[in-house]
Amino acid sequence: MSQHTLVPCTFERHADAILAIFNDAILHSTALYDYARRDRQSMVTWFNAKIAGNFPVLGLEDDHGNLLAFGSYGMFRAWPAYKYTVEHSVYVHAEHRGRGCGQRVMQALIAAARENDVHAMVGAIDATNAGSIALHARLGFQHVGTLPQVGFKFGRWLDLVFYQLLLDTPTQPVDG
Repeated sequence: MSQHTLVPCTFERHADAILAIFNDAILHSTALYDYARRDRQSMVTWFNAKIAGNFPVLGLEDDHGNLLAFGSYGMFRAWPAYKYTVEHSVYVHAEHRGRGCGQRVMQALIAAARENDVHAMVGAIDATNAGSIALHARLGFQHVGTLPQVGFKFGRWLDLVFYQLLLDTPTQPVDG
């Protein structure tokens, strides 16, 4: 059985693997509400935004260094009062779904959020994504809302559900 290792992802080492996972999700699922494949330049922008915001990008590799899953979080909304809230996402390579990879990455993201004084983690999930919904529920996330028919892909309307986890951080939140 192979060993899986959590690692911080870097552009140099992981951009191509992350791009492949993103593009598979775009083309074959409603996990991303995009229509067109992303190009490599989009990964430059994506990683730069993560670095600028001091947001983690965490991956799970097998013992050969292949990326099985990754996750990150970023700004929830642009206004300052949302500074303790993040929106996260986790993606698992198609060949490794249902094997606990997403859970390991999510647990690491939750730990990183606590370390970074995040109070609320929000996941926006397609309502038909039963695997992601079950994962979030197992980790203590609560369903906090549904936006019916906000997306349209593969010839049908898509509902978006929101799952939220409240953390015990920060211990001393401040305005401003």
